[in-house]
Amino acid sequence: MPEKMPKKVAASTPSAKKPASSGARAKSPAKAAPRLKSKKPATSTKLAKPAKSLGNAQLVVITGMSGSGKASVLKAFEDLGYYCVDNLPLGLFQSFADILLRAGEIERAALVADVREGSQLKQMPGIIRSLKRQLPTTVAFLEASDHVLLRRFSETRRPHPLGKTATVQSSLRDERKQLAAIRELADFVIDTSKLNVHELRAHVTERFQRGSEQTSILVSCVSFGFKHGVPPDADLVFDVRFLPNPHFVPEFRPLTGRDPKVAKYIWSFPQTQEFLARIGDMLIYLLPHYVREGKSYLTIAFGCTGGQHRSVMMAEAAAKQLQKAGYRVKVEHRDMPR
Repeated sequence: MPEKMPKKVAASTPSAKKPASSGARAKSPAKAAPRLKSKKPATSTKLAKPAKSLGNAQLVVITGMSGSGKASVLKAFEDLGYYCVDNLPLGLFQSFADILLRAGEIERAALVADVREGSQLKQMPGIIRSLKRQLPTTVAFLEASDHVLLRRFSETRRPHPLGKTATVQSSLRDERKQLAAIRELADFVIDTSKLNVHELRAHVTERFQRGSEQTSILVSCVSFGFKHGVPPDADLVFDVRFLPNPHFVPEFRPLTGRDPKVAKYIWSFPQTQEFLARIGDMLIYLLPHYVREGKSYLTIAFGCTGGQHRSVMMAEAAAKQLQKAGYRVKVEHRDMPR
């Protein structure tokens, strides 16, 4: 018996190892489970990197009326370093946003979507709201007056995207209806009626380039004569007929307000200086508020009797004040003799 006990012990020793080995097998799923758990933090770590780029990721959705200049705006974004895609199907917007968030290589992107989407366009407002919850998304809506769009289609001789059978005018009316809900979601609206291609691209460049300030609004100072009518596109109109009229000075009659002699004459009156100081302060106060409301173009009209002397001088003087304040300004003398 004493000799058999060691055998039992010896026999029990391997049997003790067997449960251990079987226990190891039983625990193998348990060991696998921690491995799976260890992968989850690794996965979340990988996803954490794009989360850091979320603060830098920017998406601009360009939309609006056909013929309003969306292609020119997209080129401006491309020059600014944005990854640009024209006419990306709306069904791929979410996938593109995921790539933008996770890849880390693309920080800024611009997409164009418009009536070429067809029946899918109805989904665009919901898609935009979803995108805005995920990453900084700006919606730029471009439009122009019907007569300007009609002229552009006539010049390019291209059909309207909504169909070749209907007239361009009826297609434009239908397009405005389809885009109405999208326009309400726009962060800013650009009316390109009064902008040429170069002015439009310059406006977009200044507004979206890094470090740009809120002076992106383009101000147009226009002079006109009341006897020829008030400019229909004027946002603000100032009547300067209260100033003495150089027309009644014989030597000034053939000249204009751009002539230094005429300008000096108008400047010599105290009411001229006070008027310019007052409207200068008012405009510099108003313009930032216009910018915040999404206005990209402001027309300020100065009117006198014939549009030759006082209004011309005042438009030039106001433009200089706004330029000194950092705004982009262009001057137009509608009724001044050429």
